Amino acid sequence: MDSRDTAPDSWEQEDDGEATIDGQLESAFTSLNVNAKPFVPNVNAAEFVPTFAMKAHSENLDSMAPLENGDTEMTPEEPWDQKEAEPNEEEPGGGCRGDCGPEVLATTEETGSEMVEEEEEMPAPKVPPMQPDAPKKEHINVVFIGHVDAGKSTIGGQIMYLTGMVDKRTLEKYEREAKEKNRETWYLSWALDTNQEERDKGKTVEVGRAYFETDKKHFTILDAPGHKSFVPNMIGGASQADLAVLVISARKGEFETGFEKGGQTREHAMLAKTAGVKHLIVLVNKMDDATVNWSLERYEECKEKLVPFLKKVGFNPKKDIHFMPCSGLTGANLKEPTDMCSWYTGLPFIPHLDSLPNFNRSSDGPIRLPIVDKYKDMGTVILGKLESGSISKAQQLVMMPNRHVVEVLSLLSDDVETDDAGPGENLKLRLKGIEEEEILPGFILCNAENLCHSGRTFDAQIVIIEHKSIICPGYNAVLHIHTCIEEVQITALICLVDKKSGEKSKTRPRFVKQDQVCIARLRTAGTICLETFKDFPQMGRFTLRDEGKTIAIGKVLKLVAERD
Repeated sequence: MDSRDTAPDSWEQEDDGEATIDGQLESAFTSLNVNAKPFVPNVNAAEFVPTFAMKAHSENLDSMAPLENGDTEMTPEEPWDQKEAEPNEEEPGGGCRGDCGPEVLATTEETGSEMVEEEEEMPAPKVPPMQPDAPKKEHINVVFIGHVDAGKSTIGGQIMYLTGMVDKRTLEKYEREAKEKNRETWYLSWALDTNQEERDKGKTVEVGRAYFETDKKHFTILDAPGHKSFVPNMIGGASQADLAVLVISARKGEFETGFEKGGQTREHAMLAKTAGVKHLIVLVNKMDDATVNWSLERYEECKEKLVPFLKKVGFNPKKDIHFMPCSGLTGANLKEPTDMCSWYTGLPFIPHLDSLPNFNRSSDGPIRLPIVDKYKDMGTVILGKLESGSISKAQQLVMMPNRHVVEVLSLLSDDVETDDAGPGENLKLRLKGIEEEEILPGFILCNAENLCHSGRTFDAQIVIIEHKSIICPGYNAVLHIHTCIEEVQITALICLVDKKSGEKSKTRPRFVKQDQVCIARLRTAGTICLETFKDFPQMGRFTLRDEGKTIAIGKVLKLVAERD
């Protein structure tokens, strides 16, 4: 029986094949220790560290030396190693039977790293694994909003190209495919509009996701659809964002249609404010268009029309809003300043994002992760943005409102596997103990010590933004709160609130109409998770929509206990 064809029952029997195996190895790896024992994967071995991280690793090695052979201690980088390649590719000849001392481990490390320098065919992941001691970059979620065809996806695609997240070859391929369909100006948006329907029509439908990094921060782009039929998808995208970029087109006629009564520019800005976006950047796109040609007058005209409206929604023009001209197709003023536009003196778009002040988030707060989406993939996988608290692997959590106890099997932050995640990160979690069918978007993951509130009846302050007739008790609408969408009925109007003085009326109003502020009692069709706005703003603001329009925005004032 030839020992090379069949695996032996145990490595101990394998003696006669050793010489031939050594011979084969000798030709392949001359720099390795050929007399090493046959490779046995060893959990106590030092973790594999790529050359760029050798410095940080030297401190870790000292702390790892006193491992006894019995200890199976998992190193923090272990899952990453296993994900990328089998251990025997990573540490050729570096097998230890568990009886090697720390010196042997150290030499293995060195040969391992020489290997990497000689052969550049190591399957390296795109994002280098974070060293535990490296400070994590702050995560910021940016949502691109605005009217249909203002150029949101194109700007997103261009940013990904400028920051090196999409390579030139892919874009050239998109450009060729787009030319065949006579759509050559659309090729950049294809980096974010991935499915066929979106590409054929040139309209985003679902919220596209991508990420890029600058020197100080890690950004997730959420490319929201601009078409009015897909506004519910856009609300879901905006509810995950920290920062909104309102894209408007400076092209003659396009800005006006986007801003008139039926346009999406107004509605989106308002929804973004309700979804809790504090800072708004207004990109005046298509400045390179023949009808505009980087003219300051046109830029100022767009600005003048927008400012009063954004003020009305609740943004402070001095602090919260920043205007800048750009061109998504040519990439002018996105990363580098452009000569075409000498009158704009501020920073270009990406450096401006980098210079924004940090958001203060509490990592020690209660865990709150509203679920945006879920699917099956070797278990149940959920997606969402961690609003507060921090989650680590193998942690026990509770899925509200159904009170399912689940365990976190693995964590992916922007598609990179990690062991723990802090607030503000976009996560994919693989869960144990719950079926995919039992989860709905809008459910919330909490820690068992501090569950979020759930219920059906609550009092809220609402501002009626646009509604043709009056609203009376018994009126039905659709409630969008964090990532949850549920039917809701206004069961009672409690009082009107004066917009200027904030005084409440003594008598109960019989109805409310447009532009009025009132406090009302609402009751949802099913149980939902929510918090009061005072306790937890991200889960206490909502919008009411009806017939495809946003009717009102509001905040939860108090939760009402169910009467049996």
